[in-house]
Amino acid sequence: MKKVLFTGSAIAIITPFDAENKINFKKLGEIIDYQIENGTDGIVICGTTGEGSTLDHEEHTEAIRYTVEHTAGRVPVIAGTGSNDTNYAVKLSNEAEKAGVDGLLMVTPYYNKTSQEGLIRHYSYIAERVSTPIILYNVPSRTGVNILPETYRELSKLDRIVATKEASGDISQIAATIALCGDDLTVYSGNDDQVTAIMSLGGKGVISVLSHVAPRVAHDMAASFLAGDPARSAKLQLEWFDLCKALFCDVNPIPVKEAMNLMGWDVGECRLPLTATTSAKRETLRKALANHGLV
Repeated sequence: MKKVLFTGSAIAIITPFDAENKINFKKLGEIIDYQIENGTDGIVICGTTGEGSTLDHEEHTEAIRYTVEHTAGRVPVIAGTGSNDTNYAVKLSNEAEKAGVDGLLMVTPYYNKTSQEGLIRHYSYIAERVSTPIILYNVPSRTGVNILPETYRELSKLDRIVATKEASGDISQIAATIALCGDDLTVYSGNDDQVTAIMSLGGKGVISVLSHVAPRVAHDMAASFLAGDPARSAKLQLEWFDLCKALFCDVNPIPVKEAMNLMGWDVGECRLPLTATTSAKRETLRKALANHGLV
């Protein structure tokens, strides 16, 4: 069995910005500390929720370095280093490795897309040029590319590829993937509203957005299942389902940043092309947060 980078709940952490739209490292450190103190099992920096696509190379690498240094080994740090440019993905991954990350999160190529054979060749090329475990990231709604179960099986044969963040939303496909790959590929839910369902098939946890506002809940939802109490996991999943959905009432990470600001975190706005949410969606978020005593 390959190394399991974490079990439970890792946060797909936002990148807080200041009034000048620059990275607010002080605030990032505060969020990291709060998350770890409240049970979060890993930090995923510069992913989709972290607006990695709008960070330039220097910002991206500095955010990774800061997160590794500030986390100081308390939990694993996984860096988003995927790209639709295979060579740049290698370059960024090597920079993250120098910073000391525990894992690399690799989204599928986007916009130029690729075939299933292209996915195999893309990830194989990268895997040969890094020394750090890779978590694949399948999110077809954003990339236009879907990793099929048979492709997962081929990729799981590579030593460096140890896991996937599955955000396809297709439970049948995820079941087929787990059946084909077994212990050669750890599966994490990429959707907070499917944690218990995916773990019932053999998943090991979640890379979470919910964790920003309810870290202990996100942790307990996964940890209770791993501890042999699926009923409690399901209970939490259903109790918090409304907030899981509200956090995606607009394009991620618009709602989660809005939610954190409503809670008093002052994490700034998203960078363009993402904009502030509508007043109606803000009210949806506020009500969901209020339902759980968070505002």
